Amino acid sequence: MTSFRGAAKPRTRNPDILYEIPDRPAARFVRNDGDKMKARVTVTLKNGILDPQGKAIEGALKSLGVEGIASVRQGKVFDIELAGADKAKAEAALKEAADRLLANTVIENYRVEISG
Repeated sequence: MTSFRGAAKPRTRNPDILYEIPDRPAARFVRNDGDKMKARVTVTLKNGILDPQGKAIEGALKSLGVEGIASVRQGKVFDIELAGADKAKAEAALKEAADRLLANTVIENYRVEISG
């Protein structure tokens, strides 16, 4: 099995820790049955970046007869459940996670939304 530096690994020794990213203590996700918040991180390509997957989807939709399609751009959505009730702390942790792992900030933008 190949190991990548900084890759998230399941933790089995401590049942309270779901995943831990080595060398990144702020990206540690802890199980908590108390207060929970839901978050969504949406990652999209920046304007001006070519989107071949979006073009392929656009062509496929047109070939299926879907009318009115002007253009398609694809992205990623991460739905994350958070333990705790501090929205500011959660937002800061998610922005750090997006900067370091979820998005390639050279070519992608991201948006963090927290509810609950």
